[in-house]
Amino acid sequence: MGAEQRQVSTNEELLAAVADAAVVHIILVANLDGLPTLRLRPGQNLIGDSQRASMHFMSGQDGLQLSADNQVENLRLVTDPGRRAIFNDTTVDSLGRLAMRDLDVTGVVQVLAREKVRGGHVEAHDINIKAADARSYEERPKGYGVEVIPGAFTLWNQQTDSAVTITADLTGLSAGRAGAPVRGSGIFVSGAGDVGGRLVVRRLETGEVFSDGGIKPGTPDRITGGVFTVYGTFVDSVRNLGPVTTYGPNDMVLDNWGTVDRWVAEDKITSYGPSGIGFVNFGTVNVLQVNAAIETFGQGARGFNVYTGTVQSAEFDRVVTHADGAVGIQISQPVGRIAVRRGIETYGGTGDSLVKGVVVTLSAIALSIKPGGSARQVEIAGGLVTHGQGVNALEMHGRIETLRIDGGMMAGGDFEKI
Repeated sequence: MGAEQRQVSTNEELLAAVADAAVVHIILVANLDGLPTLRLRPGQNLIGDSQRASMHFMSGQDGLQLSADNQVENLRLVTDPGRRAIFNDTTVDSLGRLAMRDLDVTGVVQVLAREKVRGGHVEAHDINIKAADARSYEERPKGYGVEVIPGAFTLWNQQTDSAVTITADLTGLSAGRAGAPVRGSGIFVSGAGDVGGRLVVRRLETGEVFSDGGIKPGTPDRITGGVFTVYGTFVDSVRNLGPVTTYGPNDMVLDNWGTVDRWVAEDKITSYGPSGIGFVNFGTVNVLQVNAAIETFGQGARGFNVYTGTVQSAEFDRVVTHADGAVGIQISQPVGRIAVRRGIETYGGTGDSLVKGVVVTLSAIALSIKPGGSARQVEIAGGLVTHGQGVNALEMHGRIETLRIDGGMMAGGDFEKI
């Protein structure tokens, strides 16, 4: 085997290989325990050659640090859930091309462009984060009256210079398991702000995502997201190929503060906590398609809302909410076309809900157009149904150019003629 490629099977061999500038390709063929934090040199690759290739890091330690032009593939990486299983060296000038593929991870995956890092590209494909806890990372984006807890997977350009752009292609990202969610957000991608460094993503594709932010009930100024595209992020295509589920207070399921050309959710969107919205938009989405039901169970947990920004076209399968204050669809800004295939149904009455960092009182109206809200076209097949006493099916304080409701309106159990 040449000097540029080295096969390793012990801790000592791995430590020696990463320290050797002549070694480019490191092939791990064993299950290693008790590792200290390791740093890959620029240009080094670390690849597992079998199912038993894994790296367990010492408790209280971070795991594998990437620098620039690294490839990490076919490995299991394990740290304490609150530590970083994969992170990057921010003292290099550029990420170069960082590639992560076929990884099974316990711990946070965190790539930041800050300090000296002013460029680079990230490839992340088929990364399954079984357990992680990002709540201790106190640098958090702030906007719209709230701060956002980062995610089990975090890619964040923090450079304030708008000339700094990081690019990425992200597919096959999964986090948590049913009943065993990651803590904090799930999948989190962000730029530096509405002004500042940008993150440009060709694809963001997720598998199953289960998250619980662990936010104390009643906290008005802190949120998470199952899948969160934060400000300064520009994404060509978001696809949620598996279910996305959140469990805690203020845990949005899908949340956009950025600019997304096309967002497609193929599986169910579910929120169990209070004020946990199915899809919330504060940025721009050109085309949104949700091909399975949005269902929420917590107080004030709305199905879909647009409070800032706009959506040009949004199509939903079905929207169902079960608690007080849980509006089905709420529009507070001008949008284009809204279509629902199998109706909007709410079961709750009036109750508190978090709106832009403030707790307000809402009724569980099926379709609510607030002052300042408008739509070019709204088409509801399957009707508007509310079950709460005295809760209207339709609230209109804005303007809809063309409104079509097939299946009628049922308010508080009483059929309403349109």
